[in-house]
Amino acid sequence: MSTYFPKAGEIVRKWYVVDATEQTLGRLASQVARILMGKESPKYTPFLDTGDHVIVINADKIKTTGMKAEQKQYHHYTGYPGGLRTEDYNKRLDRKPEQIIESAIQRMLPKNKLGKQMITKLNIYRGDKHPHEAQKPQEWTLLVKASAKEARA
Repeated sequence: MSTYFPKAGEIVRKWYVVDATEQTLGRLASQVARILMGKESPKYTPFLDTGDHVIVINADKIKTTGMKAEQKQYHHYTGYPGGLRTEDYNKRLDRKPEQIIESAIQRMLPKNKLGKQMITKLNIYRGDKHPHEAQKPQEWTLLVKASAKEARA
């Protein structure tokens, strides 16, 4: 018996809406990356893009744990001598919260042409409104890890 590989016409992409309100950045990013890669689907194939579309809403209400909000920095090099630009997490959260979530998710995807194709299926919005109602997206509830205190109780 040979291994089954889905053909291009057999891949049916679904649309999911993920609410980022009070979600931890890393946990949200890892679960959204799994959806984009297609690992939540039984037809997952590592070398094919079998993932679904994801819409992330309320990007401005994301949270981080520990001291990351005060200490985390984003670096960007312009390409010119002395062109290293640094921005604090809190400033970027005020200016472009969508970029924080997108960079976290993109770094969890494959670093090749397939990863670039997967990131195009991601849409992030600051508020709770999005223009994708025609695609009839389904609500995706993120798995929340119970804290140690809740587990003992």
